[in-house]
Amino acid sequence: MKLLVKAPAKINLSLDVLYKRPDGFHEVEMIMTTIDLADRVELTLLEQDKIHILSHNRYVPDDQRNLAFQAAQLLKDRYQVKKGVQITIEKTIPVAAGLAGGSSDAAATLRGLNKLWRLGLTLDELAEIGSEIGSDVSFCVYGGTALAKGRGEMITDLPAPPTCWVILAKPFIGVSTAEVYRRLDLNGMKHPEIDEMVKAIKNNDYQSVCENVGNVLEDVTLKLHPEVAQIKEQMKRFGADAVLMSGSGPTVFGIVQHDSRMHRIYNGLRGFCDQVFAVRMLGERHSLD
Repeated sequence: MKLLVKAPAKINLSLDVLYKRPDGFHEVEMIMTTIDLADRVELTLLEQDKIHILSHNRYVPDDQRNLAFQAAQLLKDRYQVKKGVQITIEKTIPVAAGLAGGSSDAAATLRGLNKLWRLGLTLDELAEIGSEIGSDVSFCVYGGTALAKGRGEMITDLPAPPTCWVILAKPFIGVSTAEVYRRLDLNGMKHPEIDEMVKAIKNNDYQSVCENVGNVLEDVTLKLHPEVAQIKEQMKRFGADAVLMSGSGPTVFGIVQHDSRMHRIYNGLRGFCDQVFAVRMLGERHSLD
């Protein structure tokens, strides 16, 4: 038996870090939304009691370092599942890009194995399990648009943002999230207006969404990697309505409403950057069907 599950990327419309918690994690407030750029995760039921990861992308680990592997192992251990699974990951989302590709693969694995192994869990239960794997996994279990607090596991559903194009550009570098958080100056930062962004989304106010994008991790990554700042400048020059780095980077996204401007930015960046995508925001939550 085989099952194909879509694992969409996410972008952060707002990302704020409030303080470092006693458990070593940072307390965050983020507004995230899924976009129409997705990996394909194929789950094949195995009679042998093992987890096998298959990917043709050399940057994707095929052992317990892989978040999809961890997701399968967690379900197996918790619910005493004696069957196995082969997880084939076809990557479209760039790796180490600030787009939650690994987290989304893990979330897709949780949703798919719930069906394949007939566990009967709810999305809320899967999201809770996902929080043990990584900070973005809970959100990726739900998908759609949400305000995330805590480590990222406390999720409040939001309506879909205004319809627009998202142009993504990723330079040929990887960014260490741990390193970015380590260098973050919690005292000297300008915090984004999270409440204003929530209001803008609820009011379907595109202009206000553009005015309130913000990411406190941006300054750190821009200092470490000047090419990220260059991409931001190029996007602004080509006419994006708002430009922001997603997550800890290095991917930068610009948003526009008009097709003609989307094509201008997309074509302009392709000569400048190795991975460029033009996609829509999805906005809709996943279901268990």
